[in-house]
Amino acid sequence: MKEPFLWGVATSAFQLEGSPHADWASWDSILTQAPQVTHHYDLYKKDLQLLKELGVNAYRFSIEWSRIQPHESQWNEEAVTHYQEIIDILKANDIEPIVTIHHFTHPLWFIRKYPWHTKASVEKFLFFAEKLLASIKNVRYWITFNEPYVLVLGGYLEGCMPPGLRDVSLAVTALQNILTCHGKAYDAIHARDPGAMVSVAHNMAALAPWKRWNPLDRLLARIAKYFYNHSLLDAFLTGHLQVRFPFGRTYHISVPVKNKLDFFGVNYYTRIHIRFNPLKKMGVELRHHDIEGYGLTDMGWEIHPHGLEKVLRYASKLNLPIIITENGIATRNDRKKIRFMKGHIDVLERCIKNGMDVRGFFYWSLIDNYEWLRGLDARFGLYRVDFSSLERIPTKAALYYSYLIKSRRF
Repeated sequence: MKEPFLWGVATSAFQLEGSPHADWASWDSILTQAPQVTHHYDLYKKDLQLLKELGVNAYRFSIEWSRIQPHESQWNEEAVTHYQEIIDILKANDIEPIVTIHHFTHPLWFIRKYPWHTKASVEKFLFFAEKLLASIKNVRYWITFNEPYVLVLGGYLEGCMPPGLRDVSLAVTALQNILTCHGKAYDAIHARDPGAMVSVAHNMAALAPWKRWNPLDRLLARIAKYFYNHSLLDAFLTGHLQVRFPFGRTYHISVPVKNKLDFFGVNYYTRIHIRFNPLKKMGVELRHHDIEGYGLTDMGWEIHPHGLEKVLRYASKLNLPIIITENGIATRNDRKKIRFMKGHIDVLERCIKNGMDVRGFFYWSLIDNYEWLRGLDARFGLYRVDFSSLERIPTKAALYYSYLIKSRRF
C-alpha cells in the first residue's frame, strides 16, 4: 500500500528554544537579549498542539546537541527525555516525526576544541550521534545534517558562522569530515533499524548568470550550479566529491557516502543571480532581482516558484524518493505568504503529475523563529510570535496551508 504524502512543517531546536551552551549563543548579540528565543523548550506542548490545528501528518524538528552534551564529559538525560517526549506526543497524534540530528549549532566546547576541519571532529560527533540513537525510540525518518554546504560556506569561507574561518583548504577538509559523519551515522541508524529512512537536507537554489551576455557571469553561474546543487548528488552516486572554486584549484576527495541515502531532502527558497565582481571574494557576487514580478521576501530573496521544478529535476537523478524538507517565506504580509505557498505547491503538483517521486512537503516554519544573523524580524511562521508576550497568533497563511493539506491529493 502506498504511504500517505507527508504534509508537514519544519523547525530547528535552537531557532525556537536557544541554548546557553551552544556556539551561536555567544556568536550573535541578539541572543543575549532573547536567550530562550520563543521559549519553545518550555512551551513545546502548546506548540505541538498547533500541528493538530493545521492537520499535518508529519513534523520535522531537530535535537539540540548542546543541551544533551553541554560539556564534553556531561550527558544530560533530562534533555534526551524531553526530546523523546516530543516524539511520543507526535506519535500519539499520528504525526510522523522527522528528526534532524545536526542543524547548524554545536556545543561551545566542540567548536572551540574540535571544529570540523580537525580529525577529532568525526569521533566527537559520532559519539554523540550513536549514544543519541541508543536512547531515542520510535523514529523512522532521520536527517543527519541540515544544509552541510551552507554550514561550510558560512563557517569556513564567509566566516559569518562558527567557527568563523576563511580558508578554502580547511573548508574542503571540514566538508569531507561532515560527509564522513553522515556515512557512518547512516550505517549506525540502519544497524538499529534496517527499515529507517535516512538523508541529509540539501539547500538547493535556482542559479543563473546576472548578465547572460557576459561570459564571466555565465562561467561563474555554471561553476556555482555544479558545486552548490550537483556535487553533493554526485558524491552520493559515486563516493567521490569534486569541489571546484572559481579561478582556483579543483579538489577531488573520497567520501564514504555512496548509496547511503534512503530519500533525498531538498530545501528550496529562491533563485540567485551570479555576477563577476573582481572586488568580491573569488570574484563572485550574489544578487537577487525581482525579474518575474513575484517580489522579494523580507530577507531580500527573489520569489521564484519555477525554480523548485528545476532543483527537483536535478535531485531526481538520484532515483530516490524526494521530500521537500523546507520551503517558506519571510514576510509580515499574509497575502504574500499565501501567494508564495500557492505558487510553490502548484509547481509541486505539476512535478508529481509529470512523474517526479516527491513524497512530502514541509513548510518553514511552524512559528516565527530566530533567523541566523537576522535576529527575530524574519517572520517565516505560520503562527506569528509576539516576542514580548510569547503569544502564538494564527495567520491567514496557516488557515490556507490547512486548506491545502485537506484539499490536495498527491
